[in-house]
Amino acid sequence: MRYRFLIALIIAAFLTAAPAFAAPVRLVQTRGVSANAEQPPPITILSIIPAQGEPGSTVTLAGAGFSEKTTVFLGSQEVPTRVAGSRQLSFDIPKLPAGLYAMFLKREDGTVSRSYNFTLLPAKPVALSLAPDRIYACASGREREVTVTGRNFQPGSQLLFDGAAIRSIYNSPENLSFAVPPVAGGLHQVQIINREETVSAVLAFFVETKPEIESITQGNDYVTYYELLINGRNFQQGATLMVDNQRLTVGTSNMFERDQVVYLDCTRIVYQRHPYDFTAKSFRVQVVNPSSEASNAVQVTAP
Repeated sequence: MRYRFLIALIIAAFLTAAPAFAAPVRLVQTRGVSANAEQPPPITILSIIPAQGEPGSTVTLAGAGFSEKTTVFLGSQEVPTRVAGSRQLSFDIPKLPAGLYAMFLKREDGTVSRSYNFTLLPAKPVALSLAPDRIYACASGREREVTVTGRNFQPGSQLLFDGAAIRSIYNSPENLSFAVPPVAGGLHQVQIINREETVSAVLAFFVETKPEIESITQGNDYVTYYELLINGRNFQQGATLMVDNQRLTVGTSNMFERDQVVYLDCTRIVYQRHPYDFTAKSFRVQVVNPSSEASNAVQVTAP
C-alpha cells in the first residue's frame, strides 16, 4: 500500500513537470522606417541680384532645389515667380511700402528656405513727357499750363522748375500739371521729387522768345495814312519793325516818312503807314526784338 502511494506521487510529479504542447508560432517580419529613407532636397539660395529694389523691378535668385511652383515671400506677402529650372528663378517686386523685409522661398511640398534680408526702396518718380514741351514767352492763362506724364507720382510730390519747387497739381500717379512761371526765354529743366526725396530724371522745357508774325491785314483808313495790323506772338516792347530794310522803332515816328509803329501787346503791333500814293505795291515786313531775335519776313501788297 505504501509503495503504491509513492508510485502515484512520482507519476503526478512527472506529469506536472512535462512541457505543454503549444500551437506553432508564425514569425512575421515587420518593416520599420529606415533612417536612410530619401528626404526632399533643401532649398538653397546662393545669390540675390539685386539685393534691394523698388516696386516693379525684377529680382533674380540663383541656388538649388527650386520647383515650378516655388514662390517667394516678402514678409507675409506671397509673390509669384518665374522659374528657369531647378537653379534659377525671378520675380517682380510688388507695390509694398518701403522698408526691410524677410525674404524666403517656399516649395509646394512645404519646404522653406533660409530667410534673408531684402530692402524695398521707395518707388522713384519717372517723368516721361511734357505736353506741351514749349510755350511762347508771352503766353498767358491756360496757354502756360503744362502736363507731366509719367508714373509713381504721389499726392505729396513736388515739381522742380530749374531746381526750385513750384506749385503743381496732383491728378493721378501718372499725371501732374503746373503753370510755367514768368522766366527768361530759353531751355529750362523740369523734375519730380517724391516725399522720400527720390527724384526723377530731367525733362527739357523751352520758352520761345523769337517773335513770329502770323498775319498782316489792312485796318482803318485815315485819308493820309492807313493802318496795317500785325498779329503774331512774342512781340516785345521796344521792338523794331523792318519795312524793306527801313528800320522803324515801336513808339517812335520817322521824321521823314511820318510812319509810326504802335505797340499794343505781345501779339499785336499797328503800323501806321503814310504812303506817297495809294497805288498798291509789294514790300516786306519783319519784327526784330531788342534781343535781336527776328521774326519771319512777310510779303505784303498794299499802298
